[in-house]
Amino acid sequence: MALVAADPTGRRKASARIYGLRTFLDPGCPTDFYGAFRDNVRRFVRECADVEERATAGMPTWRTLLVDEQSGLVAPLYTVEECVRRSPIPFCDYCRCSGWSHHLVSKRRYHLIIPADGDWDKPLRPDAFFLRSHLLHGLLHCNGFGHLILVNGRDGGSKFISGRHFMDLFDRLCTALRTRAVSVEDVSRKAFMDLRLLLGVAHGASWFARWGYHFFKGSYGVTQEAYDRALRLLSSLRIEELIVVLANTSQSRELRRVAFAYRNLHLPDRDTTPLVTVRDFVRFLLELKHRPAAQTMPLPPSSSPAPLPRRAMKKAVRKGCRDFTKVAAEMQSRWPLRRLHSSAQVIVDALKRHGRKMTRQEVREAARLTIGDTGLLDFVLKSLGDCIVGDHLVRRTSNPTSRVLEFSLEEFPSPAAAAAAAAAKTEQNEDVAVVARPAWPGALQVERDLLTVYQSMLAAQPEAAGKVLDAKHWVKQWGLQDDVDDRLRFLVMWVPNQEELEELTRALPPPEVVVVEATASVGELRAEAERAMRDTYCVMEGFRVEDMEGVEGKDWDPVLLGGAESGALVWVRGDGTDMDSVLRYEGGADTWSVGCSCGARDDDGERMVACDACDVWHHTRCAGIGDGEPVPPLFFCARCGRSVTAAGQMM
Repeated sequence: MALVAADPTGRRKASARIYGLRTFLDPGCPTDFYGAFRDNVRRFVRECADVEERATAGMPTWRTLLVDEQSGLVAPLYTVEECVRRSPIPFCDYCRCSGWSHHLVSKRRYHLIIPADGDWDKPLRPDAFFLRSHLLHGLLHCNGFGHLILVNGRDGGSKFISGRHFMDLFDRLCTALRTRAVSVEDVSRKAFMDLRLLLGVAHGASWFARWGYHFFKGSYGVTQEAYDRALRLLSSLRIEELIVVLANTSQSRELRRVAFAYRNLHLPDRDTTPLVTVRDFVRFLLELKHRPAAQTMPLPPSSSPAPLPRRAMKKAVRKGCRDFTKVAAEMQSRWPLRRLHSSAQVIVDALKRHGRKMTRQEVREAARLTIGDTGLLDFVLKSLGDCIVGDHLVRRTSNPTSRVLEFSLEEFPSPAAAAAAAAAKTEQNEDVAVVARPAWPGALQVERDLLTVYQSMLAAQPEAAGKVLDAKHWVKQWGLQDDVDDRLRFLVMWVPNQEELEELTRALPPPEVVVVEATASVGELRAEAERAMRDTYCVMEGFRVEDMEGVEGKDWDPVLLGGAESGALVWVRGDGTDMDSVLRYEGGADTWSVGCSCGARDDDGERMVACDACDVWHHTRCAGIGDGEPVPPLFFCARCGRSVTAAGQMM
């Protein structure tokens, strides 16, 4: 529902319609669109926007006011119609990098822009298409294909509205206007981390997957299969495996600290699933990062056995138990007493966490997260049986069934602790003791620890991480949505004649959507197909349909009697296509080929260099040229380089 209110920017005397930012273009809000995208977008600016008195660099501009229902702030959504024939940049780099180079150049492009907070009361700047400060910028070709250029939420400059709400708005807009497909290049970074890798490991897909975007094209020849395989490998990696791979490095020590700290952290409203794999840790840290800060941390549930009766304690002493501090002092070892005692305490802490008997190997693996010196660890484990460490007695027994050594823990209060317990005898029925509790890790600390896990994953598995990082191009596709009304929708495919086919240098473009009434005749469908082609593409302004396949009958016969159903593919032939026009392909007029060693056969937006012998393009990275290095004045690919070398040897 639209509200009519005074223009909050004060630039217009007339009243302006205001829509809810979180509900705008929901079904029926304010209307529904049933035509093809090229017609729907014209109706959208006519019925849901107001013409701006000041054009953007000479281009028609409309504005839709959207009020955030939560904060009450009013944000402008600008729609700018760019005429491609008059544009200084008629070709589309986004199509070229997304695998749509073969699309015909559309006649109009629509830019949907919500500017930065500070620019809401100003007209769009002439260079608005090139600014990176917008909160939302989408580009939609009049054929229904488009690109999400950027979205900036609170982390990207928005003070009031999150990126999720901007994505919701853009998704509703594309759905309502019947957009056909939208691509996005996922290059989002936060705190020195690429989110496509971080969220891919945590959730198995990009952030944009929440809105139905899926992997479409990888850089450097990365395929869907390679991407999925790399994600499975990284997600299932155990933290202990990373520590082993990074042994004797600062990253290994830092990762041990992180693993030990968060495995000891207990969240009262979270299940007790152990943190084992990289995915477990990344998910947990992301969850923790967005929790409200707390001053203290709740105590973990006690995992120690019930206190021993006094007679049992006396019996234990008679069985030869000794204080580990004294045992360590008597042992001849190359480690100082302080390290021996701290290692024993780490083992006790591990037993307390598990709350059950543990085999020697289990204790060793748990303690290795903190103790990197395996020689020290084995020495202490060998000497720790029936020893008292602090307020606990460590038992080492042989399992009667498996004959495997097992460690267990029993309470053994020290004299000082016993005296304190006697002094507090009146409170001995209390279930929970009041003790000092450490503080929750703050958001910054969690972010630093998340970066530690991220960097460790990169260092330990660079090839798999690289595959995920190279999966940048994602796409969402919409079907014809043919079940909401009685209209007939067809996909009309242009079939070039033999002469035109010889001049084409790329694959045929996708079919065009044509919508007619249910009572339309074959002749009306042919006329609408011709109008759609002429209205959409630069090279088809003079196109005339001469033949149509896929629908039978005379011009006056109803379409439904011609054997075609809504959603079917129809082929049209004709003449008048301007094959001499420079504005043929969105990828540009150049006819160059890619044949990189990584497997890439099309431009993916990465830096490339052409071989001076065969004129085939290769990635500079694959050719051994660093990102910061200049391209050599003379470059030969590996195959041509071998030929040149062989020719030189023969001379």
